Amino acid sequence: MSQPTISRFPVPELGDLPDDIREKILAVQEKSGFVPNVFLTLAHRPDEFRAFFAYHDALMEKDGGLTKAEREMIVVATSGANSCLYCVVAHGAILRIRAKNPRLADQLATNHRKAEITPRQRAMLDFALKVALNSAAVEDADLEALRAAGFSDQDAWDIGAIAAFFALSNRLANLASMRPNDEFYLLGRLPKG
Repeated sequence: MSQPTISRFPVPELGDLPDDIREKILAVQEKSGFVPNVFLTLAHRPDEFRAFFAYHDALMEKDGGLTKAEREMIVVATSGANSCLYCVVAHGAILRIRAKNPRLADQLATNHRKAEITPRQRAMLDFALKVALNSAAVEDADLEALRAAGFSDQDAWDIGAIAAFFALSNRLANLASMRPNDEFYLLGRLPKG
């Protein structure tokens, strides 16, 4: 049986890509042991690839009031609400590793209200889901609820920006019918032996 395609759109060969994009993809492959399909799927539009990953990295790799695991929690919960298989599977794997909890990603992708999280994290995800699903309804009271949970205004911006960025990512992944890499499904589920 042949492997299904990873995208409805053209997937360029690594050797045909601009040097900077090829180098970024090879660096990711070196770190993770495989090339996540999102890199190959988006590479057919080099300018958009660069913009997408610049904003992704600015949101997800920075220091601040949110941990890297909490940033991934936002991605998984909002991607589940947006029915994005690729992002739930890929970021679920990252979350399992960063949170050191093999159950959390599945819980968040389904219903964060039933997940093994703190009240602070629930407030974070309540807000993130409102931004992802009904941003026109965000009010000052939503920011007050975040402040009451211990988040700064900069944290609130980060939560909202991650939810908004991944709403775009979810829609692109669904548009392309992007297939998650098989490697993602088992990452972080079992302790390393």
